[in-house]
Amino acid sequence: MFTSSKRAAALGLALTALVASGCGSDDDAATTSSAPGTGATAAPAGKKIKVGLVTDIGGLNDRSFNALANKGLEDAKSQLGVEGRVITSKSNSDYVPNLSSLAQQKYDLIVGVGFLMADAVDTVAKKFPETNFALIDFPQAGLKGKPKNVRGLLFKENEAGYLAGFLAGSYAKANKIDTISSVGGQKIPPVDAYIAGYQAGAKAASPQIKTLNGYSQDFVDQAKCKELALDQIDRGSGIVFQVAGQCGLGALDAAKEKSKLGIGVDADQGYLGDQVLTSALKKIDIAVFETIKSVQDDAFMPGEDQIFDVKSDGVGLGEISPQGAEFEAAVEEVKAKIAAGEIEIPDTVGK
Repeated sequence: MFTSSKRAAALGLALTALVASGCGSDDDAATTSSAPGTGATAAPAGKKIKVGLVTDIGGLNDRSFNALANKGLEDAKSQLGVEGRVITSKSNSDYVPNLSSLAQQKYDLIVGVGFLMADAVDTVAKKFPETNFALIDFPQAGLKGKPKNVRGLLFKENEAGYLAGFLAGSYAKANKIDTISSVGGQKIPPVDAYIAGYQAGAKAASPQIKTLNGYSQDFVDQAKCKELALDQIDRGSGIVFQVAGQCGLGALDAAKEKSKLGIGVDADQGYLGDQVLTSALKKIDIAVFETIKSVQDDAFMPGEDQIFDVKSDGVGLGEISPQGAEFEAAVEEVKAKIAAGEIEIPDTVGK
């Protein structure tokens, strides 16, 4: 079986309350999840540090990307005894003031959640060179100013997408489904990497499969993604992969409404219903937790990136539903080949 969060535990990602404050809002609610590799909650240990996390516009209610980053912080608070604060961003214009606010308060580590925050992190990190920053989904070397106090946390989304696509293609072939689809949010590299891998994996399992793809250009409005998914289903899609954060929940709802299958993203979203075949996991919570621990241990290494992939168990699949159970062994074989570097996977749609 795949090592992943149980569906009930994943539901906890969505249960965070928001309290309005400043440009965004603060959130100090604790989760019940343990830190990676632990059982019951351990007594806080290590030196006291302050960690701030700034979400992108998807917010904590996305049940995936930002919620996972927050889970990593909450795990660090309960397991490592760090002090943590989350500021949710309501618009792109909030990024610089939210990051700056934490830097001015001398937080030991500030985590920017997402590709969309790259320019803001670049700007603020240069103004506060003594502050440690981590940026999810964007390489440190790709920042315009190349600030030396930033560490990039990158994921091989194409590998997780390939596994999801191989499962989808296998199911489709066995059940005479000739079309599957994907609903992306904004067309940015992490989204495209998921989709490119998904399409490649599906075609590896079922060479004749037809793949549809569309972008909502939105990570929040669920109605936009639902409309795209419904159109794809009308065009014959039997399985819809959502790669759009909170917006993508609408795509999974469309699959449920039309008695089709859906695939979740980032977090294990199987708790959303029996229509979820599996989820393409990106273990942002573990990345955030490990980065916080490195700061606490005086081992933080800015000026470079850390890559999370199948081989390091940084990406993978969530729980596979009963509909896909018969293909699980085959998917495990593919997973081993990816880890061994035996499968070349595109990371750009159309490649």
